Amino acid sequence: MSRDYLVQEFVHLVENYYPEAGKVLDWCYVKVLECYLERSGKQFYYLGIYYPQERRRELLAQQEAFKDIAENMGLIEVVCINSTRLIRDPMSKLKKDNPRFWLELYWISTQDHFLTN
Repeated sequence: MSRDYLVQEFVHLVENYYPEAGKVLDWCYVKVLECYLERSGKQFYYLGIYYPQERRRELLAQQEAFKDIAENMGLIEVVCINSTRLIRDPMSKLKKDNPRFWLELYWISTQDHFLTN
C-alpha cells in the first residue's frame, strides 16, 4: 500500500467517524512517516500531522481521535508537528533539501492569515 493511499484513507476515516476532527485536518498537512529500527530489522510507520500555530489548540483537542483511527489502521503513533516553527527555524535545512515540502508547509502555516484578513 502506498503512503499517499494511507493518508487518503486516514483522512476519509477521520471525516466519517470524527467530523469535528475532520474539520481540523482541513488546516493541516498529513504525511505517513517511516521508522526503521536497525537492531531489530523492523520497519514501522507512523503519522505526522503538520499544523499551523494558530490551530494548535483545536488539533490537540482531537488528538485522541487521530490516534484511535491511526492505531486501527496499523500505524504505531500520531505525531503533531508545528509547521509554523519548522519553516521559521533559521537552522532548518528543509527549504534547501526539500523545497516542495517546505512550500506545502508554508502554505498551511499562512493560509489562516490570508483567510481571516
